[in-house]
Amino acid sequence: MFASRTNWRLETNRLARALEEHRRSGKELFDLAASNPTTCGFTYPEREILTALADPRGLVYCPESKGLLEAREAVAEYYSRRPGFSGSAARIDPERILLASGTSEAYTHIFRLLCETGGEILVPAPSYPLFEFLADLADIRLVPYPLLYDHGWQIDFASLRAALTPRSRAVLVVHPNNPTGSFVKPHEAAELAEICAKQEMAVVADEVFLDYTGGATPAHTFALSDAALTFTLSGLSKISLLPQMKLAWTVVSGPDAIVQTAVDRLEIIADTYLSPSTPAQLALPKFLSLRHLLQTQLQQRISANLSALDSMLRESKSLARLDREGGWYAILRVPVTGTDDDLTLALLERFSVLVHPGHFFNFPREGFLVLSLITPQHKFKEGGLRLLRFFDQ
Repeated sequence: MFASRTNWRLETNRLARALEEHRRSGKELFDLAASNPTTCGFTYPEREILTALADPRGLVYCPESKGLLEAREAVAEYYSRRPGFSGSAARIDPERILLASGTSEAYTHIFRLLCETGGEILVPAPSYPLFEFLADLADIRLVPYPLLYDHGWQIDFASLRAALTPRSRAVLVVHPNNPTGSFVKPHEAAELAEICAKQEMAVVADEVFLDYTGGATPAHTFALSDAALTFTLSGLSKISLLPQMKLAWTVVSGPDAIVQTAVDRLEIIADTYLSPSTPAQLALPKFLSLRHLLQTQLQQRISANLSALDSMLRESKSLARLDREGGWYAILRVPVTGTDDDLTLALLERFSVLVHPGHFFNFPREGFLVLSLITPQHKFKEGGLRLLRFFDQ
């Protein structure tokens, strides 16, 4: 009766069952896997947010397939002072920007644009597991290519090239990666563009964490790439800490002729759904202007939690943190005394600490835990101390 594409394993896993039981018990939880910024104690400018949503124009339905022009112009302004990989910053044409209700929807549009049934998209490993469900729903196949760790993360180009087949339609990069926090380096971006241009493939760049760098210099953006057809995705969820507003975008760049064809076809796909809400689009310029206030708080939280973690790890005999360059997460290398699932379950049941097991992000072997750096500081510190006791007792 049901389509095979939705034949997923639907049973609740051990960790989810244990977490549900823990919450029912009323015991305090030290959530070192927190990913929802709206529940992590940040101070939001509530009046300004609500006022932006009260624009009377939101009462009138004026559908635009790409999204409202003033919203797309605000997105173009967001990129206006950012450097590209191939040179200085440049203005992005709002006509090459398409709005969506979220990056998940934007991915679906791009997969439908590029792939026939059974088409292949190369994706990094480790990386976020959402892509597997999006691929199933688009009737395509994900082909992993490794990120290698050696005093920092690098793309394994030999493995990437070996994974190419006649069905390959795009290489997906997450910049910076979730959860490794690694940025694509300029020489890697150039090599990716060369591969994709030669193979008549596209680059799909997920830049939702782009603003969260470990230094003061803005990160390079794929949105200004011109050597190969490139789709750059981002949105309000991470940039302005407003996931509930459900507004994201795709910037299309590359050789002019093929870009125009891609935009024309994506516009038809977008027009078929017309998903973004009008009030959110009208509020987008304001929401983007508020990002500095919110990002400052989050960056301070990341810095404080990272400093606390490193201080604790100096006292540990068995744990080490992998290098990171940005994003919201830290990766711990832990002793392999069992599966990562067993470790996370024991941490929750015995110490009330919740972390992500490495396999959740497609780490190739056991011995990795992923921690969120946006957890409130007092919770993070106490949870971190409990985690250290678990491993060093």
